[in-house]
Amino acid sequence: MGGITDFDSLRRAMAENSERPEGPARNARAEQLLVEAERLGIPLAVIEALGHQLKVYNYSSEKDRMFVPFARLLRMWDERPEDFDEYEAHSLHWVFKWVSAGMLDQPHVPLASIEKWLGEMEHRYRLAGHSERAVRSAEFSVAAHIGDIARAERAYAAWLAADRDGMADCPACELHGQGWWQAERGRDAQALLLWRPVLEGEFTCAHEPHTVLASSLVPLLRLGRTDEARANHLRGFRLVRSMESMRGAYADHVEFCALTGNEARGLELLAERPAYFTDTGQPRSLLDFLSVVTLLMERLDEAGLAEREVPGPAGRRWTARELATHARAEALALAARFDERNGNAYVSERARARMAQRPLVERLPLGVRATRPVSAPPPTAPAPVTSDAPDLPALLAEARRLSHTLQPNAMDAWAAVSRAAEGVELDARDRAEIADHEAMDRGPEGAALFERAAELYAEADDLGEALAARTRAAYVRALLGQVDEALAAVVEPYDQVLALYADDATGVRQTASVLMGRARVLMRRVQEAGEPAEETVLADAENAVRELLALVGGYTGDDVRIAAREAEAQAMLADLAVRGGDLETAVELFGRATAGFVGAGLPWFAVEYEARLAGLAHHLGDISGAERALRAALEHGGAHLGAVGRAQLHLQLAEVLGGRGLSVEAAEHALEAAHWADEAGEGPTLGAWARQQLGGFLLRQERWAEAAEVLESALPDLSAETHGDGAVVQTQWWLGDCLSELGEHREAAERRLQAAEIAKEWPEQHDHATLAHLAAESLGAAGLPAEADQTYARAGQLWRSLGNVHGLVRSLRARAWLALRAEDGAGAARELMAGAVRECETALGTAGGDEEARQRLVAELGHTHRQFGDLLARSATEDADDDSIRAALEDALSEVTEAIAVFTSLGDDALHSRTGAELAAGWLEADLARPSRAATHARTVLAAYDGADPEDETAQSRQAEAEQMLQVVEEQTAD
Repeated sequence: MGGITDFDSLRRAMAENSERPEGPARNARAEQLLVEAERLGIPLAVIEALGHQLKVYNYSSEKDRMFVPFARLLRMWDERPEDFDEYEAHSLHWVFKWVSAGMLDQPHVPLASIEKWLGEMEHRYRLAGHSERAVRSAEFSVAAHIGDIARAERAYAAWLAADRDGMADCPACELHGQGWWQAERGRDAQALLLWRPVLEGEFTCAHEPHTVLASSLVPLLRLGRTDEARANHLRGFRLVRSMESMRGAYADHVEFCALTGNEARGLELLAERPAYFTDTGQPRSLLDFLSVVTLLMERLDEAGLAEREVPGPAGRRWTARELATHARAEALALAARFDERNGNAYVSERARARMAQRPLVERLPLGVRATRPVSAPPPTAPAPVTSDAPDLPALLAEARRLSHTLQPNAMDAWAAVSRAAEGVELDARDRAEIADHEAMDRGPEGAALFERAAELYAEADDLGEALAARTRAAYVRALLGQVDEALAAVVEPYDQVLALYADDATGVRQTASVLMGRARVLMRRVQEAGEPAEETVLADAENAVRELLALVGGYTGDDVRIAAREAEAQAMLADLAVRGGDLETAVELFGRATAGFVGAGLPWFAVEYEARLAGLAHHLGDISGAERALRAALEHGGAHLGAVGRAQLHLQLAEVLGGRGLSVEAAEHALEAAHWADEAGEGPTLGAWARQQLGGFLLRQERWAEAAEVLESALPDLSAETHGDGAVVQTQWWLGDCLSELGEHREAAERRLQAAEIAKEWPEQHDHATLAHLAAESLGAAGLPAEADQTYARAGQLWRSLGNVHGLVRSLRARAWLALRAEDGAGAARELMAGAVRECETALGTAGGDEEARQRLVAELGHTHRQFGDLLARSATEDADDDSIRAALEDALSEVTEAIAVFTSLGDDALHSRTGAELAAGWLEADLARPSRAATHARTVLAAYDGADPEDETAQSRQAEAEQMLQVVEEQTAD
């Protein structure tokens, strides 16, 4: 390929290729560069090109190709070591470790050859004066791979005992290997202790903490530390997702999904990396991958999803059962090749054990979006009634017990009675109850059945229950929008039941049932009337409810159905109070209602009203009250809550806790909300809300990688139509913040610009300006100065239009620094910074009487002078003549002196800013060979911090720098 004309251009091309994504394209470019290096006729160029080729092969799926360039490098070293510079000599010995590990990964390389290679490595390291630490580490890898536990333990101990030197793996990689062995031997807690410095970011490298995060997943699950496992999965998968060479770590994440009830996410992971099924360059990681594919597919088979279509090797469609069979056969065939090479069955045994694992957690919500494998399985056919099944009288007795005590599963019991009663002759009372409960189960379609139940109750001489059933039929019509017809239909049952009750011809329960039905119909009329309802409509409903309360209020019997009527009546009055705008009274009444249900032993009925109570309390600013109500709702709902209800309650509680700053617990509830929304099939709507909130709570905890994974997962489902464009902008904004913290600056800029494009349509432009400014910061950090300058200019125009001087000044300062980085950009940089100074001074000249705002402007002016001084100092390039450098430093000193004066005018509030400027001025005086003036600045700083708090880190740092300056100027004076 053209463009390589000399050694420098070759080196630049190799550096550029190193930055490309792992994979065949990068490998092919390395091969082309080797050809170009050979044309230069420079031995060191060929050596460096071979080293580059070896490196890209090692970090790719074509690891098996690195042996050829290494053999050539080794031959060149043996023939002409003087052709290698110090760096390349070190690199040659360094990659001995890669080659030994690479041999283990290839089952066609004989074990005897690997052992011989170990000896060769030990010999060459000794000749080069290196520690045996890397050799013992390599020996440990061989012994652990073949299952020679005793030798592995000896080598492990020798590895740790040997001195660390320049040939030892980096601390992060060493700790990964050491922890892996502890976990392999069942010492999970010890493994995690070893991994802690890597997990906490103390030690990192190109592949760490990537592999430690992956390796930690199963040990954490085995120890029951599920929250950490979830976090490490979200953090770690994000790191390995785009790295082709990390199939083994990727497999660990698939395994995690299979062991935690997240099979759907496991399938998504497989779909992202189809080449992992067939890449053969590293057979050992292929074995790992196929083993966990087998595990995942067999989990799906156990769940009844064997015929589910799943991602698999390209070229055909796969079901879970087919892929399980294929992957198991391929994995065991590979394992057998290793066993044949190693002379035992150890690799096959480990592969079978991995495939046979059982779930370690039944359900571990992850918070990220995942398509469920299938919808809920179809209901199974009811079991036939056999001689072993309860007889019909027993089923009837149980159904009556459950319905009389208002148990949630009463309808299921009556459905069982109905099935058992088919073809059986029953009396009118039994048939009435069966029809009545079937009508309740049908909801809006039950009116006719309620009428039939009423006829059967009348036939059974229970006129009160017949009237109650007729009232229930009327309420069903009201639910269907036929409110007037329903009101007409309840008149006769209402009059008749009151007459019966007066004559002691029916009981309180039946009478209360009719009065409740009538009240419900009238409440339905209130709802249909909209806002505001006529006073007569409200009054009729309230009178009906109070009539019911007069009947059942203060009931002390043991019939929970009557107690439930009183509680529901209190909730109706609460609804009416809300309609009337009396929210405090509504809160009190909802409280009575929920207490009534709980006191009657019916806590699940309280949930709806506790949720209403929470909403009202929140609206009234009673955050603690809202929190109590939501916690009670979750507790009282228990297993009886539907998935949607759970999701809604958890999400509401998350928002309340988040508003109190309790982001850790808020995140836990948002996580549960996302899970239950997905379970309910509401992932794109309610689930997206929950994920958006979860991402925000994780961001508050500075869990950047987890937050980014969750927010990216939420974005595809968030839409302006469903969730509002504000939610979309906020999500993009948060995601940009996360990506910025993770160093993914180009991606952060994209997110921030996308959010800005939406916000630019809003009437208020502050968010638009802020997002544009943040996007410019990201573009600058991404090494795109032209794009950054253009975006800062856009932000500056917006800040100016908003009258926000601070934003405008900061955009000008940022543009000045960008200009300074450009070739011949010093003049433009000066002009931009001078413009920032002018904007501050103009704003101060027109400032009104707001002293606080004025002080902020003065501080901004001080910081601008200080930055102007720093910029001028840096503009003095080393290749300029002495006069130009001196002039630049004098100009810089003038600006810093101005900054000192401005900060001094602010008093103690600007102490740290002033002393920072004093030190900057001191160093400039020293550079200008004026040591006495520099010393004056240093002593001024020391005096400013005389008696400073020892815990004040800034004060201690400033004092230390001032002492250093005095030492430097003393040396200058002496010279």
